[in-house]
Amino acid sequence: MINKCILMGRLTRDPELRHTASNTPVTTFTLAVDRGVKRTNDAAQQTADFIDIVAWESRAEFAAKWFRKGQLVAVCGRLQSRKWQDNNGNNRTSFEVVADELHFAESKRDSDSGYGGQNYGQNNYGGGYGQQQSAPRGNSYSAPAPRPAIEADGFETLSDDGTELPF
Repeated sequence: MINKCILMGRLTRDPELRHTASNTPVTTFTLAVDRGVKRTNDAAQQTADFIDIVAWESRAEFAAKWFRKGQLVAVCGRLQSRKWQDNNGNNRTSFEVVADELHFAESKRDSDSGYGGQNYGQNNYGGGYGQQQSAPRGNSYSAPAPRPAIEADGFETLSDDGTELPF
C-alpha cells in the first residue's frame, strides 16, 4: 500500500510549537495549496485547498524556528485521519498530513521581497512575514545546487565530459 503526499503551498499562519505530556515536540500549521482557476459567470477566480500539516520531533522544531506565515514551503508525508467528538458529542473526522520531510520552496531573497514574482492572482494566502533569520546550512534543509545558465535560445549548456544527462 502507498500513502504519500507531496504538497507545495504557502503557510497561512506561523507554525505552533507545543509539547506532549511526554515532552515530545509537535508543530501544526496549514498550507494553502493552489487548486487552479475556477470559472464562474465569465469570471476567473483562483481557488485553493487548505491542508493541515503536523510535524513531530526535530521536524517540529525546525518548522517552528524557520517557517513563517506567507512562506512557500514543500512538505512530503502521509495522509492520516483522526476520529474525535466535538463539544456537542457529534462524531467528527479530521484529515491531516504527517510531515516526513520539510523543504524551503523559494530562496531567501525571494521570500524577503514578498512572493518572489509568483503570480497568485488577487488572493493573499497568508500575507508576507517579518524579519527572518538566515536559514541553516547543511545537507538536510539546503537549497538545490544552481542549474547551468540558460542560453538565449532556451537550451542549457552541457559539459562535454559525458557525466551530465540532458534530462
